[in-house]
Amino acid sequence: MMRSKALARFGLVLLSLWLCIHSVPISVEKAKDKPEVEELEPPQSADTDLHYDRYLREVIEYLEKDPHFREKLKNANMDDIKQGKLSKELDFVQHNFRTKLDELKREEMNRLRLLIKAKHDVQEGNRNTLDHQALLKQFEHLNHMNPHTFEVEDLDRLIQSATKDLENYDKDRHEEFKRYEMMKEHEKRERLKTMKEDDRRKEEQHYEEMKTKHANHPKINHPGSEDQLKEVWQEADGLDPEDFDPKTFFKMHDSNGDGFFDESELEALFTKELEKVYNPANEEDDMVEMEEERLRMREHVMNEVDTNKDRLVSLSEFIAATKKEEFHEKDQWETLDQNPIYTEEELREYERQLANEANYINVKAAELQKQKEELERKQEELNAQRLGLKQAMDEMERIKAQSLNAEVKQPGGLMAEGEPAPVVPRNTQPLPPARQQQDVPVPGHS
Repeated sequence: MMRSKALARFGLVLLSLWLCIHSVPISVEKAKDKPEVEELEPPQSADTDLHYDRYLREVIEYLEKDPHFREKLKNANMDDIKQGKLSKELDFVQHNFRTKLDELKREEMNRLRLLIKAKHDVQEGNRNTLDHQALLKQFEHLNHMNPHTFEVEDLDRLIQSATKDLENYDKDRHEEFKRYEMMKEHEKRERLKTMKEDDRRKEEQHYEEMKTKHANHPKINHPGSEDQLKEVWQEADGLDPEDFDPKTFFKMHDSNGDGFFDESELEALFTKELEKVYNPANEEDDMVEMEEERLRMREHVMNEVDTNKDRLVSLSEFIAATKKEEFHEKDQWETLDQNPIYTEEELREYERQLANEANYINVKAAELQKQKEELERKQEELNAQRLGLKQAMDEMERIKAQSLNAEVKQPGGLMAEGEPAPVVPRNTQPLPPARQQQDVPVPGHS
């Protein structure tokens, strides 16, 4: 999607749009025809590597839906934003949008509570001292003393946090890349240590060959220079470099037509130069290094051209840059392989950190192994107890069954050893009269 002019002018929160994020540009004329109350649709989340990324994007999109705030946003400058003048316009935002912002803040508070609890549980489990200051930093982008409603202070805090994080964003990416390069070198050295002498020499020779091959590339024009832009004009746009016109070039490569080069649009201009150095099909070319090269090119141009430091290049800034002497720079751009990323001392310190982390992991693994063995021992004891109990119950069932069988086989005898059988009583009832007469002799007869 294409990014809106309103969002583009929201300098402090542009990070939600700078990293390959675009939204539909706003047409003020069309916006006037829309009803006062718009249907609220869930905004799409952005990926800015900030832990409050989704909250940031949703706040921006819902504020931008309000006609009054959108108009103020369009006309605001960086000083107004930094001084909190724009935040005061929140009081005039429509009720349905304010209600939605309240919901977003409550959701964010719940997410942060779960996040803090999870971190607390992990650190307690590791018996580490809790860094309460670090935990509180998770709440810097909102007013956590009021967890229920989104107020002017919340917007101020969100802007200030985004500003601070933006200032450190590129720095953090450079540090991450340095660690990547040091890890790559560390793994290479460790691999060489395990090889036999002949194999190690062959591998070292192969490494030097790949390094030389990578460095053997055509000239890299200085980013933002006349030669670099004319090369894009000729090869990407198919136009005669003699007819190069800065204003036409700007409009052709302002892909969303908002009157600015944002960071992604600017980085796209360096693809031709990067293709001279990096090819994904080549063993010697690292695509991670290519993206770092692209980032450094963009930073260089921003530092030279972005005079108001809003991380956007306007048409007027671009035209002014083409009139400077630096625009006609003929020197070749020095690539990463020509500029050491780290020193040998930094690499040794990094390896010490890796060793400490490995030792810690080994200690924890040994502790877990002991816990596992103890649990297995207790499980064996429980299994033995369970087996003994089962055998005892089986024996009781066997004795009971024998007793029942003995009772069935000896009904008139003993029920059990030493117990007399019950006596069956005789019939003591008198005989019938007829029977009595037959049995008694009659006197006078022989």
